[in-house]
Amino acid sequence: MPTPDTSGRTSPAPSKPAVERPGTSSSVPPVTPSQAFALLQPAQWADLPGLEKEDWIASWKAWLQGCQGLKNKADWKAVCAAALLVQAEDVSAIQAYWQQYFNVYATRQADGASQGLITGYYQPVLQGARQASPRYRVPLYQVPSDLITVNLSALFPELKYKRVRGRLQGQTLIPYYTRAEIEQPQSPLNGSELIWVSDPVEAFFLQVQGSGIIALENGERVPVGYADQNGHPYQSIGKILVERGEMTASEASMQGIKAWAQQHPEQLRGLLDANPSYVFFKLLPPGLSGPLGALGVPLTAERSVAVDPFYIPLGAPVYLATTYPNDVAPLQQLMHAQDTGGAIKGGVRADVYWGEGDAAGKLAGAMRQQGKLWVWLPKTFPLPH
Repeated sequence: MPTPDTSGRTSPAPSKPAVERPGTSSSVPPVTPSQAFALLQPAQWADLPGLEKEDWIASWKAWLQGCQGLKNKADWKAVCAAALLVQAEDVSAIQAYWQQYFNVYATRQADGASQGLITGYYQPVLQGARQASPRYRVPLYQVPSDLITVNLSALFPELKYKRVRGRLQGQTLIPYYTRAEIEQPQSPLNGSELIWVSDPVEAFFLQVQGSGIIALENGERVPVGYADQNGHPYQSIGKILVERGEMTASEASMQGIKAWAQQHPEQLRGLLDANPSYVFFKLLPPGLSGPLGALGVPLTAERSVAVDPFYIPLGAPVYLATTYPNDVAPLQQLMHAQDTGGAIKGGVRADVYWGEGDAAGKLAGAMRQQGKLWVWLPKTFPLPH
């Protein structure tokens, strides 16, 4: 993530699955709660399946990374300060820390369901250049100067995390350009190019992932990350292909969609334009250990997840119980909610960050299964009654 209004993905880094399957639901009509975190329900440590097999040292490193983005926030300051006093290689001390400072809460969907969709994302590596050429003809755009973002919570506190984006026409705020308008030959964003890449499909999925590495021909690796989004809702092109009968839901992974694009180049433009959402990028500092998530810290492979920050506090430890992609083997471990994303909506919804490169991409592209989440919060964390 971060997908992402996405995103962070908040919202940096819009992570979005190629095609989503509905989560498990009950017969109760879903009703969005009026307050953030209102669906969290007290639980017990014993409720967490597989906790006895947790790699406490690996998850602790990701927690300390997250504390870099939490340590100055009132609700997290004390627990992050206490974490610095724990020996990072002492499993017993780490376990005692969690028990002493945190309570466990089960997440729920708005309709009461305890299960939801778990997907994955990764950091792709694209071939690119700083200047356009016949080979590198697909631009990644920086945030255009005429994009206006309105944080609605500043006007209406009950609309926390809600934003609208647009551009001015006279004194009226109108919707910003869609993907189809931006990617036409005479783009209204000409002059706002950040960097150039070679493949429009790879550029599309870079927007889905929210961050990536642009590999230049001189060997330089340029990290780019989510900067903003055009305000239009994300539409899953995988879902569109399934609805058209072009492929089955099980085939509509990132890899399946790329294969379809190679076989149907004449239909590609229309398919991409069916998703009006468009992501703008920025250059990131070199040498980061991972892409920056919405929390503002580098993500940790297989330990960071993107969540909906209306239901799960950004930065919180989150225990995940699901399976590995295309496998029945359990994936049960402590993650950290360090990102958000445009398609990551709901109380039981997570996007697992798998890391960088093709191997991580195969896992991310194939991950689309049901799972459960438990949130760990400081004992002093204020929750709605």
